[in-house]
Amino acid sequence: MKEVETIGADLGGTKLAVGVMNAGAETTWKDEVPSRGYSQEEVIDLLVREVERARDARPAVAAVGLGIPARIDFESGHAIDTVNLDFEEFPVKDLIEEKTGLPAFVDNDGNLAMMAEALYGAAKGARNALMLTLGTGIGGGVWINGEIFRGTTGAGAELGHVVVEIDGPPCQGNCPGRGCVEVFASGTGIGRMGQEAAMAVPNSALGKVAATGTAITAREVNDAAMAGDAAAIGVVERVGHYLGTALVSLSNIFEPEVIVLGGGAMALGELILEPTRREIASHALKPMDQTPVVAAQLGPSAGMIGAASLARAGIEGGL
Repeated sequence: MKEVETIGADLGGTKLAVGVMNAGAETTWKDEVPSRGYSQEEVIDLLVREVERARDARPAVAAVGLGIPARIDFESGHAIDTVNLDFEEFPVKDLIEEKTGLPAFVDNDGNLAMMAEALYGAAKGARNALMLTLGTGIGGGVWINGEIFRGTTGAGAELGHVVVEIDGPPCQGNCPGRGCVEVFASGTGIGRMGQEAAMAVPNSALGKVAATGTAITAREVNDAAMAGDAAAIGVVERVGHYLGTALVSLSNIFEPEVIVLGGGAMALGELILEPTRREIASHALKPMDQTPVVAAQLGPSAGMIGAASLARAGIEGGL
């Protein structure tokens, strides 16, 4: 690859991470700002400001890659729809190129995290891999024969909306489904189940936190589980069950060499990995029942690294 630098922007439901990366996957500049509650226009303004800050710091940047938690028409770079942000039929690529003058390339944030882990992280060297990112929602990506699978238009691989309980709770955001794995294993779902556990076991660590008037979020569940609280560990076991159930189906369909799990919930480490692996070992077909499930290696930088990699591939004709 040419020795060029590109900007990668990873837009989440609560924050925007932006970085500049060289061809060796070294980050030469980075920043992170809040994004929660922004309208479409405000998000574009925020993206443009951060791209300009990156260009001020590294004037030779050649392009910008954008990872957005939305279903993307990959050819046009338009956001079709999203579950957790106010993006619908929105020409993201056109607006960024118009306002910055830089070539822009747009993809789903889960796809880009998968790309980063396949190129530089936990799935490096794999020809076929899956990734789920456990954040505000659940994103994901599929790596097939060394490329990202995007479906017919680019909207494919919404892995967080695999149904794991047919009559389960309504999914969050604007998803019309019920019982999606996102309901149970996202940060939002973990917080909801943690609140239920706190009410059911008031003398638990979670119950005592709830008694102070503090809302139970995934962070409180993580902290209590890591400290050994039985109620919180029970929540994590339940999360692992649902997550593993989704991965049984995905393993049977794709037969990946490795499944990578990323996002904030992975602070739980083996507490969540072990029950997830147990479901696959017990219920997937052979040889998929032996599929390794590992933690992501690039942490919260994966989406930004993937976005910068997309931009570099775009300007070099590698898309």
